[in-house]
Amino acid sequence: MRNQKPNKSGPRINGINGKWPLSYRLRMTMMQDLNTSYLNKKEKDMSTQNSLMRGWVVALAGTGINLALGILYTWSIFKGAIADSVATGGAFSWEPSSINDPYATACLVFAVAMIVAGKVQDKFGPRVTCIAGGMMVGAGFIMISQSANYWVWILGFGILAGGGIGFGYSAATPPALKWFPPKMTGLVAGIVVSGFGLASVYIAPLAKYLLGTYGLQQSMMFFGFGFMAIVSLFALFVSNPPQGYVPNLVDTPLDKPAVKVENSEDLSPSQLLKTGSFYTLWLCFFIGAGAGLMVIGSAKGLAKASMGEMAFLVVVIMSVGNAAGRLVAGVVSDKIGRANTLTIMLVFQAALMFAAIPGLKGDANPIVVVLLVTFMVFNYGTNLSLFPSFVKDMWGMKHFGMNYGILFSAWGVGAFVLVRVAEVLKVRTGDFTMSFAVAGVMLLVGAMMASSLRPAKAIEPVPATDPVEEEDMVLQKAGIE
Repeated sequence: MRNQKPNKSGPRINGINGKWPLSYRLRMTMMQDLNTSYLNKKEKDMSTQNSLMRGWVVALAGTGINLALGILYTWSIFKGAIADSVATGGAFSWEPSSINDPYATACLVFAVAMIVAGKVQDKFGPRVTCIAGGMMVGAGFIMISQSANYWVWILGFGILAGGGIGFGYSAATPPALKWFPPKMTGLVAGIVVSGFGLASVYIAPLAKYLLGTYGLQQSMMFFGFGFMAIVSLFALFVSNPPQGYVPNLVDTPLDKPAVKVENSEDLSPSQLLKTGSFYTLWLCFFIGAGAGLMVIGSAKGLAKASMGEMAFLVVVIMSVGNAAGRLVAGVVSDKIGRANTLTIMLVFQAALMFAAIPGLKGDANPIVVVLLVTFMVFNYGTNLSLFPSFVKDMWGMKHFGMNYGILFSAWGVGAFVLVRVAEVLKVRTGDFTMSFAVAGVMLLVGAMMASSLRPAKAIEPVPATDPVEEEDMVLQKAGIE
């Protein structure tokens, strides 16, 4: 049979002649199965690679959008120019305690817009939402470029730009997360939101140059048109995965499982508001974000006494810390869990607030000032990658836009309340000592709440004892064979 040559005549099924010897037909069938399995695996691997490639395009586009919208964190430079104008009797005749109001309003509107934008994104997609956000930011900056009036700045910077930032920011992270498996949630979220924190690296020196060359209001005009174009361009590359898409989980190492989730169900916003974990997370976000924004909004003022005209460099350096906090927290939380990372961050931030009381006095060492502000902003940055990861882990992706928008309201309220309180206390006491003390105590309370978010350890079931074996053991102890 082995030396018998196959007959070329006769009917063929899948390329195999029915008159060939059985051994030869079996051999050919096995070879076809192996080839089919190999090709299927190859096609699956190529499909996975294409999906991940598309996911990275979306993630990098989201990072680019956030690099433009992060101008919010450069407010302290604009604030300094307004304060100088107020002090010298220039075009801005505002009350000293109200200088931070456009920034605080923008933070609050940013958070409210996140809820609306989440609904818009779920209905019309992230691309349309991003473009709408870019147009609103541009319109807001163009508006404030035409006036020094307090209410125009509240409307232009606080409401229009703040709302536009909320629309763009809300549509940058969710689509990126949908392209990747759970084990990469923290990493991807950290990369996308790091753009927002890193923006001051280029915006701060650019703003200083434009302010010195063209003045505050003309500079706002340039920023308005520039960010309108940049956000709209990157928005063209942002999209959700196709309906029914499931991220590939084959590459997840068995010995390093993805972060355990507390609830794998897709909760709607109404269901979300009935869970205790939502209110715990909201308060933690309120405290962590408000304390960090209190420092960010006054960073240049904190550094000016010890660094003079070079104080703007603190804004640049802290932006690196801001972005690093988002990346590091994302990666670490994938390893040790979101709740553990959040607890550590809040305790560290509280320690920095108490250290800032003597460390940020008027005659403080410039190196100490830079280190304290940078680490404070590093800790603040961790919030912006941890909380979207919490939302995906605990409440699913189906209503992610709305759910994260509702949770993000804590960021806006925290910014509005704590930034405003810090500015009022500074005007009354002459420094930020009381603000740092209050923030430090609140952060410790937040750390205790965050520790309650740790998932309960599953109790391993005790294996049932075979009754026959148990009876044999009793007989053996009694000496009965």
